[in-house]
Amino acid sequence: MDFDWPDAIARARAHAPFLARALDRQPDLESLLREGQGEDALAWARAAGDGAPGCEAALRRERLALATALAIGDLAGAFPLARVMAELSDLADRALDDAIREAIGRRVDGAASDGFAALALGKHGAGELNYSSDIDPILLYDPETLPRRARDEPGEAAQRYARDVVQLLSANTAEGYVFRVDLRLRPASEVSPLAISFDAALSHYESSALAWERAAYIRARPAAGDRAAGDEFLAAIRPFVWRRSLDFGAIEDIGRLTSRIREQYSGPLEPGPGFNLKQGRGGIREIEFFAQAHQLIHGGRDHGLRERGTRAALDALAAAGHVSAEDAARLGDAYDRLRTVEHRLQMIEDHQTHSLPEGEALDRVARLDGLSGGAALLDELRPLCADVAARYARLLGKDDPAGGTATAGAAAEESLPARLERLGFPDPAALAERIAGWSDGRIRSLRSEAARTSFEALLPRLLDALAEAPDPRRALILWEDLITKASSAINLFRLLDARPALLDQLIGVLTLAPPLAEELARRPDLLDALIDRSALDLPGDVPELAARMARGEAGDDYEAALDRIRIVTGETRFALGVQLIERVHDPLDIAAALSRTAEAALDIAVRTTERDFAVRHGVVPGSELLVLGLGRLGGGALTHASDLDIIYLFTGDHGAESDGERPLGATLYFNRLAQRVSGALSVPTAQGALYEVDTRLRPQGAQGPLAVSLDSFARYQREDAWTWEHMALTRARPLNGSPDARAALESAIADALLRPREADALRHDVLRMRAEMAANKPPRGPLDAKLLRGGLVDLEFLVHFLQLRDSTHRGGCIVPDLAQAVACLVERGHLPPAMREAEATMTRLLVAARLLAPDLVAPPPAAARALAGACGCDGLDDLLDRLADARRCVAGAWHAIFDEPLETDR
Repeated sequence: MDFDWPDAIARARAHAPFLARALDRQPDLESLLREGQGEDALAWARAAGDGAPGCEAALRRERLALATALAIGDLAGAFPLARVMAELSDLADRALDDAIREAIGRRVDGAASDGFAALALGKHGAGELNYSSDIDPILLYDPETLPRRARDEPGEAAQRYARDVVQLLSANTAEGYVFRVDLRLRPASEVSPLAISFDAALSHYESSALAWERAAYIRARPAAGDRAAGDEFLAAIRPFVWRRSLDFGAIEDIGRLTSRIREQYSGPLEPGPGFNLKQGRGGIREIEFFAQAHQLIHGGRDHGLRERGTRAALDALAAAGHVSAEDAARLGDAYDRLRTVEHRLQMIEDHQTHSLPEGEALDRVARLDGLSGGAALLDELRPLCADVAARYARLLGKDDPAGGTATAGAAAEESLPARLERLGFPDPAALAERIAGWSDGRIRSLRSEAARTSFEALLPRLLDALAEAPDPRRALILWEDLITKASSAINLFRLLDARPALLDQLIGVLTLAPPLAEELARRPDLLDALIDRSALDLPGDVPELAARMARGEAGDDYEAALDRIRIVTGETRFALGVQLIERVHDPLDIAAALSRTAEAALDIAVRTTERDFAVRHGVVPGSELLVLGLGRLGGGALTHASDLDIIYLFTGDHGAESDGERPLGATLYFNRLAQRVSGALSVPTAQGALYEVDTRLRPQGAQGPLAVSLDSFARYQREDAWTWEHMALTRARPLNGSPDARAALESAIADALLRPREADALRHDVLRMRAEMAANKPPRGPLDAKLLRGGLVDLEFLVHFLQLRDSTHRGGCIVPDLAQAVACLVERGHLPPAMREAEATMTRLLVAARLLAPDLVAPPPAAARALAGACGCDGLDDLLDRLADARRCVAGAWHAIFDEPLETDR
């Protein structure tokens, strides 16, 4: 692309006195720019300080040259905004680093900058510095490693270095200045020294920091000096910045801060003379705060949102579904344009100004930008800022402030008994007394003044939502149970107050799904997972889920890694439960998603445990752990109550030994490792338990070793396994391991299953096993789609019999997915076509009933309607009729295949 460099120089000379003087002082640089040699001009600028008499002069010459080259390249269109901001930010990093080394070197000859770090915040931290900007570093030091003279106290030395750094960069000499340095973002700046020890700063952020400081650290990074120490400090305060559980108290503080900025701004409300591009309504700061507020809300749980740059943050928020793609695009484009105009303002006289001038001065800014005059610039900026202001107002919830105030006032005037009576609650006086008693100290989560205040603000809407429940009194008692069990509920109250739509979902959980309600009572933060736009979407594939579970903080220990698995798994399972209650997805899709979630958890548990185990015991060369999934896990269709049926295997020579500092023989090594993996999945941590792991299907059952070699497994299945073990093996699926190891395991399974069998002996074994099972495990109720005769267990026995009987005939339809196996057997004429729908009906009921009717008897009317709706039925009677039809279909096939009647009770 051709850029008009001479025209850019002409506009700079005509409309920007600072640039005209800079070009006059640097004729060689102007020649390069006029010839369009932009990159050479930048290289020339970076070397402009070479040979200068001292650090002060060198930095100022480099800054002037770079400011000139960047301005002309910007005006010519050759250097985009992102490049200009990045170059200015890199210059600030270099200048800070040089100034720190110079300041320390003046006292300690030849000393490095160990123990003294500069953190960049704000636009500097984001790599988005203005053309004529202050920098706002925080200067930190380590008393133990800070270079200093023997007689200097560490604190005194650090203050001396800080003063020298400010002087070196800010002093306006004959050569100009480098950067104005503002240290007011440091902790407790009113009373603290210019440089603060790492420990003192850490203590501040852990105990007394304000919400705006969290927002400031979104864009923080080590910029100069001892960057390694700066990185360690930022890692230490990361929990202060990025909180996993939503902190709506902090979000409210940010909202108040941003609202106060609007209220205190006294300039014009729309672009015109005196309008501040940074602080004005619809200006730069509102775009930045729009992004940062969403980052604070979601970034603790989604590491992908921890972007420093404003446009990058907006794009990440849109990609994650937290803001709309239109909001991100419109605000991002507005940000770029406002920053560009801001740069034009500052190029005029190298002043840090953000306000539009009037008259000829405004025309000068517009013409420097290539426009005809000030009117054209204002015509462009007015709709742009109005659009930003409107989007920002929606973030603050200011669309209709009067309406909210009126509602609150009306609610306050109505007594609690009167409100309960109006809403239709039975015995409102007694219920009002019960509610009033919640705040008397009996309920731990309501003992603090802040919690009671938040709860009282939420109560009117809570009662409205509870009144809409199928059984309002029962819903209210379940709510009481939730806040009674919760150790802290203030964030729950604030979340529900900030996201009213979640109230309906919460009431659904409390009144319809006892297992979810119990889990929520243990972990109220699970409701956080529902605030995302993607909360009602099915989770991604296994690698995507595993990546979320593995995305911990640098330096996380083993326990923290296990907690991370539990956090993501718990949130995903909870969200899937809500999706089922609200009929967002077919229970069959919910079952598949639950299986993917378990597979991902197993994958990360294995990898995490292997790494931790290898620290002490090393690895067994040429060997690896394999996990074989069976049952519903093998078939890829779990319920919320499913155990994980697995078998542990290992490859390689069972006589080998591990190579760690405490070596173990291969058999002992993999048995202990398998035990650790089971513990990683089932032992409760700070985040609770995860899954029950069932390994009884392993060779020789509970009497055999937990993990066996692949060769031993293959030999056992080939020579010693019972029929029921081969039936279980038809639903087996390798869940981890290298491609070669998986292929070897699949080959061993095929070798065991794809062999001739005597049909009568197989029939005898199958019928005997089913009879024993029926005698020992009767159905629990009329909704037990699994154990009722003609239910899923009978269907599975039918399928496994046909799979094994016909195993040598074109594979015998041996696939672990039960639905696929049924479809294959239907296509081959072994099962009636109606069996497909029968399997789907019973599986839907199995999955949905685990949440909505866990006792497998008819649930209360509201839960019965939800259960029927989830299964695609018009009501409970319709659901029971379809279940009866499915069982009759299975009974008919049973009779036809086994020549034995199968009695069903309906």
